[in-house]
Amino acid sequence: MKTTLKTIAAALIMVTSLSSFAAEKANPLKNVESDMIIDSYMEAVTVGSIDLNKFLFADDFQYSNVNNNDRAGKKEYIKFLKANKGIQYDCESSYEILSQDGKACVAKATMAFDNFTRVDYITLNQGKDGWKVSKVETTYP
Repeated sequence: MKTTLKTIAAALIMVTSLSSFAAEKANPLKNVESDMIIDSYMEAVTVGSIDLNKFLFADDFQYSNVNNNDRAGKKEYIKFLKANKGIQYDCESSYEILSQDGKACVAKATMAFDNFTRVDYITLNQGKDGWKVSKVETTYP
C-alpha cells in the first residue's frame, strides 16, 4: 500500500513539474522600451523575421492601408507576415518616434524603394505585458 501511494505521489509530482516546463515562453519584449518594439516591427515587415510576432502585436491590433482601404486584424496580419517569412524588401528603412507620452507612442516608419515610398504610422500602447503595436496605418505618399 505504501509503495502504491509513493508511486502515485511521484507520478503527480512528475506530471506537475513537466507541465511547468511545457508552459509558454516568457515574453522577451515585456521589459523593453518602445524603440525596441518598433525595431522588431521593422524587422518583421522589411526582413521577414517572424520570431517575435506573437509578442509584438496587441490582441486588438488593427492594420489599415489608407490608399486602398484594406483592413486586417492581428490574426490576418500575422498570417500575412508568416507568408512573407524571410523575404527581404529592397529598400532603405528608417523610423522616428513622433510622440511618446506615458503609455502611448506614435512612430513613423519610412521604407524608400526605387520607385515608391511606403510610410507606416505605428501606434503602440504599454500595458502589463509591455509595449505592443496596436495599430498600423500604411500610406504611399
